[in-house]
Amino acid sequence: MQEDPAPIAPYMRRLLELIARDAPAEEFGAVAAQARINGAGASDLSELEAATGTALRVRRVLRQHRRRETELAALFDTASDLAALRDLDAVLQSIVRRARMLLGTDTAYLTLRDEDAGDTYMRVTDGSVSPLFQNLRLSYGDGLGGLVAQTCRPYATPDYRTDERFRHTGVIDEGVLDEGLVGILGVPLLLGGGSGSSGGKQDGDVIGVLFAADRTPRPFTPDEVALLCSLAAHAAIAIDTARAITGLAQANDVIQAHAAAMQRAEEAHDRLTDLVLRGGDLTEVAAAVAGLLDADLTIHDPDGRPLAAVGRLGGAFEGRVPEPAVLVGHAAASHAAARAVFRDGRWTCAVLAGQELLGSLVLYGRDRLDDSDRRLFERAGVVTALLLLLSRSVAEAENRVRGELITDLLTAPGRDPGGLVVRGRRLGIDLDRPCLVLVAQAPPEVHDKLAGAAVQYLFGGHGISAEQSGTVVLLLPHDGTLPGEAARTAVGQLTPVVGAPVTVAAGGPAAGPRALADAHAEAVRCLRALQSLGRIGDGASAVELGFLGVLLGNERDVDSFVTATLGPLLEYDARRGTELVRTLGAYFACGGTLTRTKDELHLHVNTVVQRLDRIQALLGADWNSPERALELQLALRLHLLSGTGENIG
Repeated sequence: MQEDPAPIAPYMRRLLELIARDAPAEEFGAVAAQARINGAGASDLSELEAATGTALRVRRVLRQHRRRETELAALFDTASDLAALRDLDAVLQSIVRRARMLLGTDTAYLTLRDEDAGDTYMRVTDGSVSPLFQNLRLSYGDGLGGLVAQTCRPYATPDYRTDERFRHTGVIDEGVLDEGLVGILGVPLLLGGGSGSSGGKQDGDVIGVLFAADRTPRPFTPDEVALLCSLAAHAAIAIDTARAITGLAQANDVIQAHAAAMQRAEEAHDRLTDLVLRGGDLTEVAAAVAGLLDADLTIHDPDGRPLAAVGRLGGAFEGRVPEPAVLVGHAAASHAAARAVFRDGRWTCAVLAGQELLGSLVLYGRDRLDDSDRRLFERAGVVTALLLLLSRSVAEAENRVRGELITDLLTAPGRDPGGLVVRGRRLGIDLDRPCLVLVAQAPPEVHDKLAGAAVQYLFGGHGISAEQSGTVVLLLPHDGTLPGEAARTAVGQLTPVVGAPVTVAAGGPAAGPRALADAHAEAVRCLRALQSLGRIGDGASAVELGFLGVLLGNERDVDSFVTATLGPLLEYDARRGTELVRTLGAYFACGGTLTRTKDELHLHVNTVVQRLDRIQALLGADWNSPERALELQLALRLHLLSGTGENIG
């Protein structure tokens, strides 16, 4: 007798029990298998298999509902965190941790945009074990995160290592490999736009990227993308809110600081204005500024020499004031920047009258100056400039009197020598002590500027100046400086002020009216020699030019002489790229000895002979005769002194 089929009802109840406890999917399939073993009929098995499919669908729906409930609870918790925002780091850490938990990934992390660097940096991580990865920076467009930041849309990859959609870089790939990440999902943190859950590009400002990642290959579903986008939206709100709170606090601080700065600026303005109106000197200015800024301060002239110093910190200035050359460099930096600059632990402010540098203020003991203090320091530079200009105006009036002394000294030194010496001492210069005489000349169109520039150059010293026969004569106490060096120093100082080449010749040192007049005549001859040599804008002394200075002191035509004497060699060298002029100079310098000449030029003797043959062909067979040799040697020397030739021997 055939047995009755097993009843199907127990199996149906079994499916309901599995649904109730959210059993694994394989247990649902085992129910139909067990019914088949127990002899269930074909129709019952068919019904049971259909019920199994329905049960699995119900299980999936219930799981989706539970996951949605969990996600909503997480989002509500995040919203609560935002409502009670106290610590931005804690809120972001909570968001990243929830992202990792809800998506079930090995890691989650968040990057933010760095406005200054133009890239993104790692802000928060959860589940990360690699320091290299935790310190990664991603440029826009590089890697998955850089692409998300650049395009404002989410991107996911089941295997980042083999995904060619992204621009791989060695640094990023090394960090990802060190962390062991494979499957990665990244969504943008947007301000003023959508959440990015649709996968399309969103309007708004991307301030960062939120990631979830696994260390094994993993595809990410649209629901997971949407969830991470929601968390990213919360993170963006948290960051925006924190920035707003910080901005309000900073604005309040700025308002209070501005009010205090305004009051302080009014006090400083009143004090400095009072100093100017009652004719205060530089030391008083330095004391006032040092008191306002609670620091030590020194005032220097354009060459870095001290004019005033005030200490408030109790320390001596010795060893703290840098070398004049350093001060000059710092003042130039302040001049170029048009504001005070911080160099080597000191603040320096250039003292300017237009583009003219009158000196500098140097502040000690303040590593930092806020905007109000910096403006006060710079305003002190303006006040100092006013005082220096006033002092210079007085000095210019005095210099006119000194100019009369120079005129009498040069035109009639023997008329009353004793009287000239007395007048000089009254003006602060002792004519009986050694002095240098500088004669300066500039193009006619800027001659007036040269006279004023000379006054500025002598300002603060004991020299005097005056115009004389189209030149400016400067009389300086001799401090041991060589005359030629003094002339070149004057060129370097006068030319920038005049704005055109200034040529300066030096005579002396000499003492006494007659000797000083002779030194002036010597300097005038030297000036003419420099002009004949074409050395406009240069400085020298008669001693440096030697017999050529005497020879050229009456405006000889140097260029024509050099061209007439060396022209064939100069043209040949220019056309062929040879060195016949240099070879000739070395030959004469070596006394006409071939052996010494080839050693001097580092050539083979045959090469020297060939060059001398070429020189003879160009200059003629008598080129080495005593008369022609003298002319050639003089032309070679003039060619060198004119600055157009190399050192030719």
